[in-house]
Amino acid sequence: MPNQSKEIHVIDSHTGGEPTRIIIDGAPNLGSGTLAEQRSRFQRDFDWLRSGSVNEPRGSDAVVGALLTQSPNSDADLGVIFFNNTGYLNMCVHGTMGLAVTLAWMKRLSPGETVNIDTPVGMVQAHLHDDGVHVSVANVPTYCSHTGIKLEVDGYGEVTADIAWGGNWFLLVNKHPLSVTYENIATLTHFGIKARQALERDKITGDDGSEIDHIEVFAPVHEGFADSRNFVLCPGEAYDRSPCGTGTSAKLACLYDAGNLKEGQVWRQASILGSVFEGTVKLDSNGKIIPHVTGSAYVNTEAKLILQSKDPFGHGITSSTIN
Repeated sequence: MPNQSKEIHVIDSHTGGEPTRIIIDGAPNLGSGTLAEQRSRFQRDFDWLRSGSVNEPRGSDAVVGALLTQSPNSDADLGVIFFNNTGYLNMCVHGTMGLAVTLAWMKRLSPGETVNIDTPVGMVQAHLHDDGVHVSVANVPTYCSHTGIKLEVDGYGEVTADIAWGGNWFLLVNKHPLSVTYENIATLTHFGIKARQALERDKITGDDGSEIDHIEVFAPVHEGFADSRNFVLCPGEAYDRSPCGTGTSAKLACLYDAGNLKEGQVWRQASILGSVFEGTVKLDSNGKIIPHVTGSAYVNTEAKLILQSKDPFGHGITSSTIN
């Protein structure tokens, strides 16, 4: 926390019910380098800003934050670093949709236009539709790493799942004993925590050795509404109110690999709230799977966060600030 008060200009939005808070002014300069290098500098030197902007008393566990920055990539219009209540995210599709409508609110993007965005894991594109609220995101290349793994989850028995990269690492739980309904959120959250512990116990990680920190549980829904409903437990133990764009991307990759989704075929993924993302896959020139995910986002707040240097909770309520 700096030794002087700070004012941070933010614009909030929600995508399918999931909040995004974009820091547009007042943040420190992260210098040059790739977005991954800038994120490391942010984490090392300015983590007080992450915590102070998304944690209580200004935020909540559900808020995903984003910091606009400059990209060294000449093809990028801007760079973005996503974070949440406990740390930093590789990529966030719902947040990218929120970023697009935020840029439109700032008169930096018009309906019908596409913005090229650099992230710590690669370039993505966001297209703002003519209605000004629907956004289609072309995500980073995704893939299904393992299919049909058996995982013993304490208190829930054996479940069957896939592991996939969708911009973050996901455990996609397809066969389980759970009711995927809003009324069952407490149990689903407990299951997600136990599933994450089971992955750690069995030393199961992403292909790069990273923690599989997103747990996604699927269930069928009535015909015509969507193709499935999901519950997604994010890092920090908050659930995703949206259908989760990187999670939908991971699901699309596994469906395509299994021959259950054709290139260009639409998959409708509902969230635990009933909001829906539409996803398709396209193959790039190297045969990699590029998910395209469409949802709607709405700006709902523009404000200045005031971080007073003498405030004991000025950088957020965390375990280190509780006596």
